Amino acid sequence: MDELVDRVGIEIVRDQVHEFIVMNFLYDGAADTLDDDMPLLEQGIIDATGVLEIALFVEDTYGIQVTQSDLVPENFDTVRNIAAFVVEQIANL
Repeated sequence: MDELVDRVGIEIVRDQVHEFIVMNFLYDGAADTLDDDMPLLEQGIIDATGVLEIALFVEDTYGIQVTQSDLVPENFDTVRNIAAFVVEQIANL
């Protein structure tokens, strides 16, 4: 049962992060082109400031603290990585 809850939780977070990125960074209506595994920095969807904006969104939305050491590509370079980071941080609260 916990695995199902975790999977549903990560899917909700992934959907919310995806929507945030589309609304704030993809102004040309290219929402359907954003894949959850697409490298956001490499594809030019976000830059360093965009990473900080996403970190603030994550902090405000999920009530977690993002430290400077958390701001690495492993946590913030894809929608899937961001969602996994959020779920992991929530689990550690």
